[in-house]
Amino acid sequence: MMKKLGFGLMRLPITDPTDAASVDLDQLKQMVDLFIERGFTYFDTAWMYNDFASESAVKETLVDRHPRDSFTLATKLHFAFFDTPADRERIFSEQLRKTGAGYFDYYLLHGVDATNIGKFESNGCFEWLQGKKDEGLVRHIGFSFHDTAEVLDGILARHPEAEFVQLQVNYLDWESDWIQSRANLEVCARHNKPVIVMEPVKGGTLARVPEPAEALLKAADPQASVPSWAIRFAASQPGVMVVLSGMSDLAQLDDNTSFMADFQPLTADEQALCFKTADIVNAQIAVPCTGCAYCTDGCPQNIAIPQYFSLYNELMREDMERKGWTVSFASYNALAAKFGKASECVGCHACEQACPQHLPIVEYLEDVAARFEN
Repeated sequence: MMKKLGFGLMRLPITDPTDAASVDLDQLKQMVDLFIERGFTYFDTAWMYNDFASESAVKETLVDRHPRDSFTLATKLHFAFFDTPADRERIFSEQLRKTGAGYFDYYLLHGVDATNIGKFESNGCFEWLQGKKDEGLVRHIGFSFHDTAEVLDGILARHPEAEFVQLQVNYLDWESDWIQSRANLEVCARHNKPVIVMEPVKGGTLARVPEPAEALLKAADPQASVPSWAIRFAASQPGVMVVLSGMSDLAQLDDNTSFMADFQPLTADEQALCFKTADIVNAQIAVPCTGCAYCTDGCPQNIAIPQYFSLYNELMREDMERKGWTVSFASYNALAAKFGKASECVGCHACEQACPQHLPIVEYLEDVAARFEN
């Protein structure tokens, strides 16, 4: 039986903080080896992860170094990168070449929601993916989803051929009006579809919770790391097949594999403690960004949107009282020297169309500019 922790290859270790494609291959090899050594098998990548470098890194660190039957590999077709069936076919062929995998154990239509499901359906993507499965190039077909339970229910009713769904599930988004973690899980259960969880730690937000929240968790279990609560919460939900963690260094992987090697579900009291933690986090978070960076590819000003939001959140947490200078200002200036400033946003809203969290990014950039540039 597959262990419930998956290696999400979206936030890989990098050698240059301003270049997402500068994957630290030596460290990644160590991480891949330890992951497999501890009995974990599920690896998840996508066409555009790490500025299109993730799939190539998979070949060099995983596929070329481990027997093909020792791991399972998932990748995806994102709606923003194809316009015609020919585009779709070209990307799939290139993914096979870049990974060298020969076939994909899991293949997903990526980022499905109400605004783009028409594009997937009008291009026959579900039928196309079924054809890849019939050819033996894909073993399991499904989609990742960011929208309401009502939309998900309609898609699964129309496409019973989808074998699984990838959902954002974490205790911070459990009752979110946009993410609807609980409600979407319930829809998948009604359709008898297993779930792969993404963003269990919400882009690191639930790995670095405010001090009062951390004190609650440490009082309950002094030995457990803060992110372990988030990952175990997601893995404890009925119908969850695997939980993806975007591990960025060897220490994170070591911690995650240590508590997931012999996974123990959270008790009802422990899950209630997670919801108390969520209340504290929600009271302090300024921008609920997960750092997925989907927003940056189409930005005409090359603005480092997720990095700026991360700095803004850090500033607001650290500087709630005096609102003075912190090291975040220096970090912002360093990024602004290479990327567009927040104030250079032209309000085209391309970022908002790509954002799976449905954030009002243009408004948030105005807040960032007001705080860091004035």
